[in-house]
Amino acid sequence: MATAQFLCNSSYQPSFKRKNPRNFSQNSSFSSFSRHGYCNFNRNLRFHTAPFVRAMASDSKLGTKQIEIVYDPDERINRLADEVDNTSGLSRLTLFSPCKINVFLRITSKREDGFHDLASLFHVISLGDKIKFSLSPSKDKDSLSTNAPGVPLDERNLIIKALNLYRKRTGSNQFFWIHLDKSVPTGAGLGGGSSNAATALWAANQFSGGLASEKELQEWSGEIGSDVPFFFSHGAAYCTGRGEVVKDVVPIPKEIPMVLIKPQQACPTGEVYKALQPKLSN
Repeated sequence: MATAQFLCNSSYQPSFKRKNPRNFSQNSSFSSFSRHGYCNFNRNLRFHTAPFVRAMASDSKLGTKQIEIVYDPDERINRLADEVDNTSGLSRLTLFSPCKINVFLRITSKREDGFHDLASLFHVISLGDKIKFSLSPSKDKDSLSTNAPGVPLDERNLIIKALNLYRKRTGSNQFFWIHLDKSVPTGAGLGGGSSNAATALWAANQFSGGLASEKELQEWSGEIGSDVPFFFSHGAAYCTGRGEVVKDVVPIPKEIPMVLIKPQQACPTGEVYKALQPKLSN
């Protein structure tokens, strides 16, 4: 299995900026995981400016008598925002799409369908991509952009596959503008594409008002890729079958740091599995 190697390290630098996506050496940590990390909605925004504006007036002829006028702009802005929320649906959404490591991996057999049965402990980490979704006026096509060269922007991308699957399963007619701000290196066995697909399914369900349950999303996601169902877990899971059978386990403490080392050579997971010839015991 092509996975990035990780080593425990006593120092942790919480910065994921990098100049060259092909050379990757990254301090990271185990992540506490609430499905799909953080999200920024355009709804229920609360504005926090200065606490208030105070105007005071006094008359020297009246001695200590004065008039005080207090104006709170936060209250007015928040009231207007609430009124907008009551009359409009979700139109923009930003989500964090974490990657994962295989804490251990065992290949148990090769299946008749060409896949392999495995047993592995998957765990999300603090490294991930950011994906921005906006409703599109188009009724027949999603539009995907990214900061990463070489990433396909058509139906080969798992984000587009996930959105197509969601529409097929639910009958939704919503299409999207998506921007993928990619930090996870490709060909590293970190499940970046799988995480993006799970995030896209979850996002589409939010825009539609929750037509599907999260359990349904997890079940459907196995059609996209074997690793995708894991990203509907709590962040740490014992995975069997092709990887789609997910059992939540207690996560590793998030304070534990690690170092990820990504060589220049990419190792696409599918190609690695095709070349694998496991020696099975009787």
